[in-house]
Amino acid sequence: MRKYFVLTCFFFVTFLSFAQLSSTSGKTYTTFSGVDYVFIFNGINSATSITFAGSATDLKWYKYGNNSTPIATGVNSLDQPEDATGYILEDATGKRISFWVIDYQRYLATISSFELENNPTIQCDNLKLLINANVPQLLYKTEFGQIKIIPRYFTVKYQSQEWKDAWTKVDKTETIQLPATELTVIAPLCNTTFTLSGDQYAEALGVTPTSLVSSMYSAVSVKCHIKSILTTRNIPNEGETPSEKTQVNGSSPLDILFSSNANEPTAEYYSWSIYQGNKLLFSTRSEKDLRYTFIESGDYKVKLEASNAYCKDSGSIDVKVTTSALQVPNVFTPNGDGKNDEFRVAYQSLASFQCWIFNRWGRKVFSWSEPQKGWDGTIGGKKAAEGPYFYIIKAVGTDGQKFTRKGDINLLR
Repeated sequence: MRKYFVLTCFFFVTFLSFAQLSSTSGKTYTTFSGVDYVFIFNGINSATSITFAGSATDLKWYKYGNNSTPIATGVNSLDQPEDATGYILEDATGKRISFWVIDYQRYLATISSFELENNPTIQCDNLKLLINANVPQLLYKTEFGQIKIIPRYFTVKYQSQEWKDAWTKVDKTETIQLPATELTVIAPLCNTTFTLSGDQYAEALGVTPTSLVSSMYSAVSVKCHIKSILTTRNIPNEGETPSEKTQVNGSSPLDILFSSNANEPTAEYYSWSIYQGNKLLFSTRSEKDLRYTFIESGDYKVKLEASNAYCKDSGSIDVKVTTSALQVPNVFTPNGDGKNDEFRVAYQSLASFQCWIFNRWGRKVFSWSEPQKGWDGTIGGKKAAEGPYFYIIKAVGTDGQKFTRKGDINLLR
């Protein structure tokens, strides 16, 4: 068994070194099973030849099935080979090469019709292309008579759109093995035409490919990509300022513009809904984009459905308005160094706010009603004296929580 294996490997290597056929006027393929070469020519004439470039001597050329009578001897080329014919090349030691010859001009495809299935109600996800074509079979035979089919692949080209922070037109290509009668593609997201052309051997040989263009397809598929644009606030003493990660998050009031980003003009109608838990808070059916201000603390879901007469798509974004909070410092230093120069509270999600400042004798020296503001340590435009002051704060959170804070604040310079 071991000796047989060694002999087999030796024969395989020497056989490959012997296999050196080529042609300047056709395409050479060595990937088909059961035969060493397949030559495909764009027409066969007196100038067509297949050449052996190896060093073997006493070459003999045979047709399949006739191993006793060579059709040529002692020459390195076979001139004007015949279509749909198999050949054997043999040297003096008995080594052999098998190859098959095809004249492509005898197998040109004809596409008589290329149409789009006209049924918009079922074209939201996929679109079916209907093809009527006459595509002669390409085949070859092995030396032992086995028939092998050579697949013929045709290309379908069209346009669609892709979303990458904006809609962008993209070229699409699909492959179909004719003579199949239909091809299903993902429904395009824009109006387009489809071009069917091929096959791959026409392209390789420089033959003008069979080609047919469909009538204009009017897209019906709808896709939306809901996106939130926050109204930002830069308030140092406000906690949980708006941010966007896996959800929209921030302190009330949370003002957000929601954009639908649907593939217009295919998308025609827009339905927005805002839920808090299972409770519907708001809905509208007239706006492509929606601006909404969230006041009350809680978890929300904003839903969009974009549609036309046939298709629809939906998306959603989670919104979290943080619970209310209020913290009061016990010292501030209004010395103009840009650090802690005002008495300000730290807060989030407050619906109302009021703060009063009193001196040690109980006289009111300052008050304000906007939590993002504060006291700069002056009284009537003049610097207040250092020392303790007394504050009273009353506030209500957007979640209904009430805050009452009383205490001392030390003014230090």
